[in-house]
Amino acid sequence: MNYLPLFFDLKGKHALVVGGGDIALRKLRLLKRAGVFVTIVAHHVSDEVRAMATDQEDQVIVGEYHSALVDDKVLVVAATNDNDLHERIHFDAVERNVPVNVVDTPKLCTFIFPAIVDRSPIVIGISSGSESPVLARMLRARLETLIPSGYSRLGQLVGRFRNEVKARFATVNERRRFWESVLEGQIAEKVFSGRDEEAEALLRESIQAADPEHQIGEVYLVGAGPGDPELLTFKALRLMQQADVVFYDRLVSPEVLEMCRRDADLIYVGKKRDDHAVPQEGINALLVEHAKLGKRVVRLKGGDPFIFGRGGEELEELKAHGIPFQVVPGITAASACSTYAGIPLTHRNFAQSVKFVTGQLKNRKEALNFDELVHPNQTVVFYMGLHTLPDLVEGLTSHGKPLQTPVAIVSRGTAPDQKVLTGTLETIVAQQQEAQLPAPALVIVGEVVSLQDKLAWFGDAVIEENQAHALNMAANRLQK
Repeated sequence: MNYLPLFFDLKGKHALVVGGGDIALRKLRLLKRAGVFVTIVAHHVSDEVRAMATDQEDQVIVGEYHSALVDDKVLVVAATNDNDLHERIHFDAVERNVPVNVVDTPKLCTFIFPAIVDRSPIVIGISSGSESPVLARMLRARLETLIPSGYSRLGQLVGRFRNEVKARFATVNERRRFWESVLEGQIAEKVFSGRDEEAEALLRESIQAADPEHQIGEVYLVGAGPGDPELLTFKALRLMQQADVVFYDRLVSPEVLEMCRRDADLIYVGKKRDDHAVPQEGINALLVEHAKLGKRVVRLKGGDPFIFGRGGEELEELKAHGIPFQVVPGITAASACSTYAGIPLTHRNFAQSVKFVTGQLKNRKEALNFDELVHPNQTVVFYMGLHTLPDLVEGLTSHGKPLQTPVAIVSRGTAPDQKVLTGTLETIVAQQQEAQLPAPALVIVGEVVSLQDKLAWFGDAVIEENQAHALNMAANRLQK
């Protein structure tokens, strides 16, 4: 460890900043956020730097640096373009045992500024030991997206109740278990959703109950998207990392499952056509059972839970048993698979509306309303329609849809082995009989499919085509 990360309370202390430009400005912003009084010295001080001197004890000195300025300071920052001056400042600070940071000159620094994720009172510092500041900033940017701003309010809420919890729970282990239930349960989720007053009221109730082990759990109905783990939402990932138990279906990819908490119980409840590992009523009962045990339960569904995912049925059962729940939308297959196939679902020249239709209904004798599906300037996407493809084609054409209407089958959309088969209503059944693309697959019907050749961007064939095109372009340039 080249540097020991420490956090100092500098509120009301005095620091010296030598420099009046943009680099000094960045350091001044950090110091002022920490409540430091600053003395700024430089031959030229920009308006932005001057505006940072907002406290009565702040000073702006336009002129020469001299060593006496270091006296009585808790730290010094040198941010000029003068290397000789930087060495003088370093010497003066070290002689007085005052920490010094010389910007972009690690050998003259006795401390460094980390990249900071500020969720005060939660603060995260990231340092590369001056080896790669850009990498530290990249990691900071990633953490910024993974840590909601609500953690700041959550930290403040916890701080207000620390003494009450300490008085209520006798042992360190009891307090630890209680705070875990708060920080990974309903109270935290209420804060993250902006319901701070409800969170505080629930925290008070939980402290008074003094029995967090027996509180009821919660169910998170989470859309897992079409399979590519990079398409998960931040909230989905956060809740998956909190789950004690995860019930997942057939369409959830192994890569997405890998994102769940390592020690969570993973229970498969998937359903294929005419082959249900666990009946829907059984899934509903399992969700209720585990929530009543006080567990945090994730119900992980491929795509979006409210688009042909039977999520509504599961929530009705939870509601009937008084189980709290949340719903996290996922990128539905129609949007993701069409995008990865290079097929825009709407386009002002071809389609001004889009319909999502299931090819598999609860009552399979019930016919689709084909009259609504044959309108021009419309895209129709059939979920779970691969096995009924001949019936769908016959229904569309018998109700007036032209035989030459473009059709695409997108098999295993967004996965590395994605396949796209394009044709027309007249040809697609025969093409699929020959190609035998596997489920899961979507059937897309409409003029927008004609854009697929031009807009396709994902998959090995497209990569090879793009590489060949780039080589041809390079060869043409060389010839010229």
